[in-house]
Amino acid sequence: MFNPKYPTPDTAPTADTSLVQPLATLAHPPACDCNHTPAPVPAPVPASRPGVQLTPGALIATVAGGTAVVLVVGAVLVSMLLAVAVTAVSVALCAIVLRSLLSSTHKDR
Repeated sequence: MFNPKYPTPDTAPTADTSLVQPLATLAHPPACDCNHTPAPVPAPVPASRPGVQLTPGALIATVAGGTAVVLVVGAVLVSMLLAVAVTAVSVALCAIVLRSLLSSTHKDR
């Protein structure tokens, strides 16, 4: 049931018989003999124009927008750093208070 069924050896192509025809036997149809005029070639687009043209107002707006983005991102990063610093200081103060409370209870005994 699970044994594979192979084809008999005589149906497989041999080295001297090939299923692919050689290219020399293929014939192309002849080209037409009538006189056609070639299609006109479109004129190339001049490359003297830059891709993006910024007016002075647009340039100022772009610079102002970039500056605003840098300032906002900087403020967010500084506030996150400040939050981490405040948390570290509060944890350190809690550790000092707990250590002093525990050491004072050991001294009373």
